[in-house]
Amino acid sequence: MEGLEVTVLLGLAILLGTVLAPRLRIATPLVLLVIGLALGFVPELRQIELPPETVLLLFLPVLLFREAWTTSLRSVRRSLRYIVPMSTLLVVASAFAVAGVATWMGVPWEAALVLGAAVAPPDATAVAALGRLLPERTFMKLKAESLTNDGTALVLYSIAVSLLVGDQITAWQITGMVLVSYLGGAVAGVAVAALAYLALRRMESTLTINLTLALVPFVSFLLAEIAHASGVLAVVFAGLIVAWISPRITTALSRRSADATWPFGVYLLNGALFVLIGLEIQLVLHEISPSEIGTLLLITGAAWIVLAVVRYLFQWLFSPLSRPAGGSTRSVRHRSRVVSTVAGFRGAVSLAIALSVPLTLADGSPVPGRDAVVFITAGVIVLTLLVQGPLLPAVIRWAKLPTDDAAVEEFELAQRAISGAALAALDDLAAEHGISDVVRDRARREGYERLELANARVVARLRAEEQERDDDTAAGDDDAASRMGPIPPGADGDTDGQRAAGQLEMLAVSDDIDLSQRSPLLRHREATRLRLAILDREREVLLRLRREGTIDDLVARRILGDLDIEEIRARGIEKSAD
Repeated sequence: MEGLEVTVLLGLAILLGTVLAPRLRIATPLVLLVIGLALGFVPELRQIELPPETVLLLFLPVLLFREAWTTSLRSVRRSLRYIVPMSTLLVVASAFAVAGVATWMGVPWEAALVLGAAVAPPDATAVAALGRLLPERTFMKLKAESLTNDGTALVLYSIAVSLLVGDQITAWQITGMVLVSYLGGAVAGVAVAALAYLALRRMESTLTINLTLALVPFVSFLLAEIAHASGVLAVVFAGLIVAWISPRITTALSRRSADATWPFGVYLLNGALFVLIGLEIQLVLHEISPSEIGTLLLITGAAWIVLAVVRYLFQWLFSPLSRPAGGSTRSVRHRSRVVSTVAGFRGAVSLAIALSVPLTLADGSPVPGRDAVVFITAGVIVLTLLVQGPLLPAVIRWAKLPTDDAAVEEFELAQRAISGAALAALDDLAAEHGISDVVRDRARREGYERLELANARVVARLRAEEQERDDDTAAGDDDAASRMGPIPPGADGDTDGQRAAGQLEMLAVSDDIDLSQRSPLLRHREATRLRLAILDREREVLLRLRREGTIDDLVARRILGDLDIEEIRARGIEKSAD
């Protein structure tokens, strides 16, 4: 098929899946995968192949960069004792366990090791798409693991392919490959992030800022690949670092523009990827001899079960080394391991690794076991997405994991902290920017109203939580109210206490009035200068709270988005774009 026809077909498939998923109450990626499988029954459509380099060089950098951008760096730092063994040792253990089972069931050892390397790592994009129902802490740990484990899998893949094509490889070579993959990928990501910092700090145009950001994942991946390092790790490092420094080197309008366009672009790429995976699975299925399908299906089921068992046992064995959540019991940790096991989806990276296996040996003969590797990998992807995906919500409900309210509490803390800091600095800011007393006092009233509203929301949340625990909590409510202050009228949605809007009054003009003091235009300019100064102070306090670890990166990003919207509104869209 022609490129335009494929593009239109993918667009229609994504649109259909987006419309059907909410009505069927099924995750959109699962619907798109099924649509791809259904399209694969049309012989002409099975000619649409998914080249491995397309996934590795086009889809993967963008998807990984976005996932790294939306990953909490604080959560990564706090969960390193979980992430490091899960993204290295677990991948190795899973690969060799699958290889052992596949060899026992008739697959050549070298091909079986390639299979193990392909299916070992959970996929970051699949986890991000299907794991949103997880508690925030569990979701971030699993997401960080899936962002970094591809480097281990690709090293294993290189070793396995060398053995498969008959090359000799020594222990020193393996050690060198591991070091180059990890250290080279990290260095490439840090280097590109540093270059992006130097470039972005000199840019003010929204267009040039966002174009620079769009180039970061591709440059990171390319630089790492040139050095024979892990392009995946390079993109992840660059994404985490650029996300951390971007509030200080980008503009409010560029951030809002990026936040609006990146999710849409990533959604299109992700949707197209799941449709293409479905088509590719149908292509592989029709290329396998019917006499082999039964055996390969058994191996596929066995590999899928082995991956789940190894993942659970690994978490159980390494649980003493991880940092359990405060107050968690043995039962809670067991249920958490079950949830993490079910959430270990495989996706496009696994299929790209399998498809990258060479077609022939040096003498021109077919590579033994290649078709089996591709078929089993595709089957494992289907099982994890179409079985574990719908099963995950039920498992989460069964697990009854403790509610993670840390993000809500940190959000409320940050809002109150930045509002209080702005009020404390109001007099100094007014004097610094030459603001009249009238404008300053009005800003003070508005600041107190925002602070009271933030306090009222905290009280309302505490009361709602106490009401759920016990209907008779009047004393506790009074204590909370005395600590936080009174709820202003209308804060809980009741509009009876709201003040009626004042009537529009026109200025009287006479010789006795000082127009320089009464001019609405002058006051508007003063209010704008003061509001921008207040926003700068609030942003400074917010970033300090993030830097100190008081609030999470994602909480800071959410509040920063609100501050950016206020800044754009104060400046005007035209001036913000200058």
